[in-house]
Amino acid sequence: MESAPPAIEVRDLECRYGARTVLKGVSFIVREKEIFFVMGGNGSGKSTLLKHLLGLMVPARGSVAYFGKPFDFENPLGQRDLLKRFGVLFQTSALWSSMSLAENVELPLVEHTRLGRRERREIVALKLAQVGLTGNEHKYPAELSGGMKKRAGLARALALDPSIVFFDEPSAGLDPANAKGLDDLILETRDNMATTMVIVSHDLASIFEIGDRMIFLDGEAKGIIAEGPPEKVAETAKDPRVRKLLTRGREGKAVAP
Repeated sequence: MESAPPAIEVRDLECRYGARTVLKGVSFIVREKEIFFVMGGNGSGKSTLLKHLLGLMVPARGSVAYFGKPFDFENPLGQRDLLKRFGVLFQTSALWSSMSLAENVELPLVEHTRLGRRERREIVALKLAQVGLTGNEHKYPAELSGGMKKRAGLARALALDPSIVFFDEPSAGLDPANAKGLDDLILETRDNMATTMVIVSHDLASIFEIGDRMIFLDGEAKGIIAEGPPEKVAETAKDPRVRKLLTRGREGKAVAP
């Protein structure tokens, strides 16, 4: 019996801005239902990689496949169908300030489904309950705390029951208590919905708390210099910078790359 293909498979990816190469020879897989972290210092290519995974940039070389099917940049309709299987939680949550919380969460359902208003609102209520925001439907983003905005962004990201959710620095701007609460919510969502999570982050506490595997990007190498379960990478990474960073993070010290 053949095993299922990985949720994401990146092969020999090269990412450029004009003549400037940011990443080259990048290859890795993300398994289904995995919480997978992408980390690295400033300028290491984390955001660039995320844009390629989301189809916002076309690779200079290499390929990205989802569930065994290559992402076809020449097929807009196929892209659209695939992107419906993605959810994204942006670093700033990116909520529309002129819309209520319920309207923000409902937006993907309006844009991508033919559901009626009653059905959409039932789904909105369910998603808000999943992230602990029941009773806040009529509030506007300006009325929400930082932690609530992150939860609202996650509710919107989950509106279409995605197969994969991408996170861009989800704990940015949160105090430790709210960051821990978001970690718990990510873990709970993965377990309940069997969703694959890809998280760009430098939050070491989160990486060790909920991460199944990780890659570490390096700007000088223009690629991956460490890969594997966080605990194992902390012990066996060949690059001493990676071992030092992760070991200190495991000891609970506040460190940023």
